[in-house]
Amino acid sequence: MTPPLILDDFLLGGDSARRLYHGFAKDQPIIDYHNHLSPAQIAANHQFGDLQEVWLAGDHYKWRAMRANGVSEDLITGAASPEEKFHAWAKTVPYTLRNPLYHWTHLELTRYFDITGSLDASTARAIWQDANARLPQLRVHDILNRFRVRVLCTTDDPADSLEHHRAIKATPLATRVYPAYRPDKALALHDPAAYALWLEKLAQTSGTSIATLDDLLQALKRRHDDFHAAGCRATDHGLNTAFATPCGDVEAAQIFRRVRSGQVCTPEEQAAYASRLMLEFARWNAAKGWTMQLHLGALRNTNRRLQRRIGADVGCDSIGDQAQASALAVFLDTLDNAGELPRTILYNLNPADNYVFASMTGNFQDGSIPGKIQFGSGWWFLDQKEGMEWQLNALSNLGLLRRFVGMVTDSRSFLSFTRHEYFRRVLCNLLGRDIDNGEVPRDFELVGSMVREICFENARDHFGFDLG
Repeated sequence: MTPPLILDDFLLGGDSARRLYHGFAKDQPIIDYHNHLSPAQIAANHQFGDLQEVWLAGDHYKWRAMRANGVSEDLITGAASPEEKFHAWAKTVPYTLRNPLYHWTHLELTRYFDITGSLDASTARAIWQDANARLPQLRVHDILNRFRVRVLCTTDDPADSLEHHRAIKATPLATRVYPAYRPDKALALHDPAAYALWLEKLAQTSGTSIATLDDLLQALKRRHDDFHAAGCRATDHGLNTAFATPCGDVEAAQIFRRVRSGQVCTPEEQAAYASRLMLEFARWNAAKGWTMQLHLGALRNTNRRLQRRIGADVGCDSIGDQAQASALAVFLDTLDNAGELPRTILYNLNPADNYVFASMTGNFQDGSIPGKIQFGSGWWFLDQKEGMEWQLNALSNLGLLRRFVGMVTDSRSFLSFTRHEYFRRVLCNLLGRDIDNGEVPRDFELVGSMVREICFENARDHFGFDLG
């Protein structure tokens, strides 16, 4: 059997890195302020049926690797049994060497199931049986407690009822679970029929009819207020680029009327309409002291064959090469010039734009809040060692790393909280190497304080969550 990969000093390349991690990072609580976990499963303290459900279902990172390894779709998202799907993944794992999935897989097996051996075809049956035997002690609340998750923010559409969040509050769970307001569907004019269905749902949830743009904004604002009452302190927006097309109220109202009547808008009209709404969302955020998170740069759902077969968001997305700087600058400047720019986190998916984003944050700091505008953690394809280091270096060179609000999982899996450990090890290794090279003082209280702040304290102070 292959020796264990996840040892105490995993990813820690020297004594300074080990001292920083074990002394300052390892035991910090977690604030996971952006993920896609299920509020329904949290409210129900869900019991997972088997390792495939908790580990493979919905994990498009693993799905991509399996397809690349020649695994049929039936064994990935199709009708094969859970155990057959798990065995297909086990056979793929040895081929993920040097892919972050190899690290994540064994980190998750070690931390959740105390399984330290390697996963491959020869060990699959034993690991399947051992992990499944441990699942009764890994209900959702057990996981959150084990990983000392203080705050968890799910991603919720304004039309969501928030009923599961109300149910969570009635449980004894120590973790504070809050919604994050994600109004992307309000911008999705490309399918008038789907937009009409979403408007009906929003009207029902908000308790108001929606016939005009003013009605829509009233409904969205009412839900924004409801989210605030539920503890929400952040919005989240998944966009190709920022929207910065000038659009007055009259033009936006006309576009809404056309879509409401079933007409298809041009891309230019869609961009103008989105620009109008995004400014409105940002102003509401600024008034409430919320943080606006902009996830920019994805190219989504590129494979029509798989989209027809199994739907959207199934692992057929990639890094986009859209121009980002000009529109982002106009959007932020419009708000800043009016005194309506909220706390903002910019997440970049194209590493070619790292310095664009890192430099952009410095343009709009106003001295009112330390780290008001943030260059967010390595996201999606960049939430691995190299991508994290690129982000940390760009932020260090152009901004204030010590004000950074740290890592998020951005995940649909309850087994992803190890991403915080992974990030903390990468951070401590980077800073430890700087100490060993004489580029940072050998002052472990100074550098260790920075580690603590990035891992937990900065996010705690930035968002203003009620921690109980």
